[in-house]
Amino acid sequence: MQMDFHYYATYCAAFIAGYSHEESLDIAYSAQFVDDCSRTLLAKIKGPSSAATTQMQLEMMDARTDPIGLQDITRIWASFHFLPRDLYAEKKKCSKRYLNKYRLICGPNGDLVVKTVELAKGKPLQSVGIAMHVLADTWAHANFAGTPSLVINNTNYVFYELFPDGDGYKEKQIKFVHKTSAPDDLDNSIYTNSLYQRNENTIMNLGHGRAGHLPDYSFARYRYLPAWGEYEDMIKENPADYMKAFTQMIYAMKYIRGEYDAFETETYDNEAVTPHLLRIKEILEKRQVIACDDWKTFGEELSGRKITDYSMDTYFEEYMKSSKADKDNTFLGRFIRGAIVHKGMVIDEIFRSGNILAGFSKQKIINEG
Repeated sequence: MQMDFHYYATYCAAFIAGYSHEESLDIAYSAQFVDDCSRTLLAKIKGPSSAATTQMQLEMMDARTDPIGLQDITRIWASFHFLPRDLYAEKKKCSKRYLNKYRLICGPNGDLVVKTVELAKGKPLQSVGIAMHVLADTWAHANFAGTPSLVINNTNYVFYELFPDGDGYKEKQIKFVHKTSAPDDLDNSIYTNSLYQRNENTIMNLGHGRAGHLPDYSFARYRYLPAWGEYEDMIKENPADYMKAFTQMIYAMKYIRGEYDAFETETYDNEAVTPHLLRIKEILEKRQVIACDDWKTFGEELSGRKITDYSMDTYFEEYMKSSKADKDNTFLGRFIRGAIVHKGMVIDEIFRSGNILAGFSKQKIINEG
């Protein structure tokens, strides 16, 4: 997902869930900041590198792809952007090495989503924003894994964009190009993706890089043949999935606020969006590279307040000028604590499942030491 959903749509969901304008802005900033909080940024503000929630392009270019380097990559991307759906999934006739990667495939409504939302309850708003980013990405990034893998994440020429046509779809073959200087050509279904490399563990095969930004576009509908799915047709309908992400965020935040005793999977607050259903569908299905303006306008109509545009450095000065003892009480200090706790939970769960692709769980070592 992009800023349009992680910041502006998250603001809308938070406000509908009952948070105030100011609280909704804090949640939205935290959700978007997950895409910006790299080690490079943390070094700039003198924050702990362990709080990194993403990796910059230059960091990725320098990333090691030996076992230790791959664990580092997986800890970040599987925790915050490609939360695994089922750490105990079974697949016949495959090696343990492949099974470990297969079990990291992202998807919604898994046990880790429940743990992510439960972990945010009773925590500062920054943790709520982190949880909403992770939850939303389980829908957009479904079927890809937050660890480098040609087998799991690769695409081929059998990749078609789907356009509604009566009771079915018209298909148009997608052309992928590796030309980052040119924007995606929506009119001709030409999209930029990562460079094909046969190495299983190259960074080019991380996440949905081989599918470009298609998973990040709410309007996108596409059909392809993933190798992990035995080359059977996989159809992804982002408008429907993004609507579920939006209504599940509302439900999750109502749970966090105490309106529900438990957070359950496959549960969506459709009633809350009924008055706005056509408007939301219109935004989700509009073919555009970025939908920030439409979500912002909708959010301002909801609250009657001006939504401040996202600025990554909003809280930098507060954090850098605070004493060491006071940093934890700053906005970024609370985000950093929330990020570290969430990442630790995910790493622990992956390790407990017998999978060491995200490294060793310090918590389990402490408990068993």
